[in-house]
Amino acid sequence: SLYLARIYREPRRCAALSVITSLVLMLLFAWELAAVNLKIANPILLPPPGEVFEVFADCRALMFKGVFSSLALLGFSMSTALVSGVILGLAVGLNRFLRNIFLPIAKVLSPVPPIIYSPYAVAVMPTFRGAAALIIVLGIFWPTFMGIINRASAMDRRIADSARALGLSPAEMIFHVMLPYLFPGIMSGLHVTLSTSFLLLTTAEMMGASSGLGHFIKNYSDYANYTNVIAGIILIGIVVSLLNALLSFAEKRLVKWKE
Repeated sequence: SLYLARIYREPRRCAALSVITSLVLMLLFAWELAAVNLKIANPILLPPPGEVFEVFADCRALMFKGVFSSLALLGFSMSTALVSGVILGLAVGLNRFLRNIFLPIAKVLSPVPPIIYSPYAVAVMPTFRGAAALIIVLGIFWPTFMGIINRASAMDRRIADSARALGLSPAEMIFHVMLPYLFPGIMSGLHVTLSTSFLLLTTAEMMGASSGLGHFIKNYSDYANYTNVIAGIILIGIVVSLLNALLSFAEKRLVKWKE
């Protein structure tokens, strides 16, 4: 509520929010018109909005369970991929010999769609949830690893030389110079990372998971219950939007010099 109050105090954001709200209302009006008044839409593929929003009340327990399951898997996988990508990328980026070995490997593996690994992940991991986690980790690790290598190697040498002249230890060099230097880039890239992670998450959950938002949609689509499918899609949009808003809020608090 405090975040929304701040948005309303800023004219530009308030105007943007008004436009977004108007577009959403126009979309709902067109949906209601096509599905209820004009009856030009297939009632199975495009049910009335009222029926879709009733799903949020009827299936709220199942939806909350799916959101919790997806966010738990997303949090574990994202944090594992980001921490390992930053640590290993920093170690490789600061060493020219290691950089010449691993950077070409990262350039080859980074563009590979992570979902390609799904058949192998399902075969080697003991559970579908473990396979989903592995797919997300692979999808986030390689771009993060390559990005940190490039940023670390591109750092102005004068910064490192000044730090060494002050007699900083290797640990102080990493925690007081390198990480603060890389942190703004990491935070700004988290929006793309979050969107990519959620895409991988829902796709992986559709492969055979027993819980999660992707499973919620896949389960009801198998029974042609598109009312619940559309409600699940809307729920995913709401969750992703809230996560991005929280991320933007955290970025403004933690990277104040960007304001």
